[in-house]
Amino acid sequence: MNDQQHNRRNDRVSSLEETARIVETELARQTERVSGTGILQVPEKPRHKKQGKRERGIFEKAVGSGVWWIRYADATGRIRREKAGSKDSAGKLYRKRKTHALEGRKLPEKLRSPRVSFASIAQDALDHSKAYKVQEAYRIDRWHMETLLRWFRDRIAEEITPQDIERKLNELAEDGRKPATVNRYRTLLSLVFSLAVRNGKLSANPVRQVKPRKENNERVRFLEPEEETKLRKEIRELGAEREAEFELALNTGMRRGEQYRLRWQDVDLRREVLTIPRSKHGEARHIQINSTARAALLILRGERDRIGYVIPSCDGPRTRDWRHWFEEVVKKAGLQNFRWHDLRHTFASRLVMARVPLRTVQVLMGHKCIETTLRYAHLAETHLREAVEQLTAEETDTRTSTEQASTSARQVAASA
Repeated sequence: MNDQQHNRRNDRVSSLEETARIVETELARQTERVSGTGILQVPEKPRHKKQGKRERGIFEKAVGSGVWWIRYADATGRIRREKAGSKDSAGKLYRKRKTHALEGRKLPEKLRSPRVSFASIAQDALDHSKAYKVQEAYRIDRWHMETLLRWFRDRIAEEITPQDIERKLNELAEDGRKPATVNRYRTLLSLVFSLAVRNGKLSANPVRQVKPRKENNERVRFLEPEEETKLRKEIRELGAEREAEFELALNTGMRRGEQYRLRWQDVDLRREVLTIPRSKHGEARHIQINSTARAALLILRGERDRIGYVIPSCDGPRTRDWRHWFEEVVKKAGLQNFRWHDLRHTFASRLVMARVPLRTVQVLMGHKCIETTLRYAHLAETHLREAVEQLTAEETDTRTSTEQASTSARQVAASA
């Protein structure tokens, strides 16, 4: 063996010795974890404590608080919650309440909330209407509420079901009430229950499960020129002020309640603007005055001071005469199915027929949504048809001229 081979052998021995030292070191570390039995102790993975099955109907409102509550349905089906204390106490109380519910027992008096009558929550709704609605809307609500009270006055509010409500609304429809009228009763009834829910007196609004009737709002009655002539003739016999009231309605589109509640403090003749402090929707709106409406306002003002109501008959003690004079002249003029509100329809219809954009008509009418204004859209289509019809006249003129030219040419050819 030469020196080179000897050196290679020494290198392999050194490498093996190094490996042996590493193994011995690792075995020494493992020895520290060996027990007296000589068995290597492998560290166990931490085990999570298996939680018990959650018991139905009991819960901690604040997790970890140690205060337990129960949730159950009583004998009437109403969902209730009670504070019980410890978990064991909650389990016992829950089983006790479930047993009582199955046996039909009532809860102890101190746990039963007072049962409110329909008459009580109806009065809450009327108070709300008086505070947040215009006077005319409140008056209508009171009138409709009389019917609702005839239905449910002596009933416990929470016992009134959607079927009860549907049955009563069907009776209204069978008596000849229109779908829109039936829906007004449904809307008021829904207000009664929704306010009770908001005030914590009830847990649900049964009206939400009653579908509204489909309304037909296609009726748009407006004055034809010959009808307006007849109507003016009868109005003039009552005096200039009555005709001024008529002109004001016809040229502003105000609702009757808005016009007869209008005060001079809300009239700005310089800027030619009327202000309705509280419209049908509970908001203020502004109405532009044209020259005819301005002239009517000047007649109504006359020599009086600019205070109080614009319509003179509204000053002093309130009477209902101002509501009926128009109905009398309509009857004398021989107009069929025409009401004061149709003057408002006439205002809108004439704007549309004058090709005023529907969005502008919506603002002038004070409509909250464009869908209400769209009932007048078909009137604009009439004028579009008239425009298209002009092509027929032009085509006829062109055809006549062509035929005349052809006839003349034939005559010239024949004479030649």
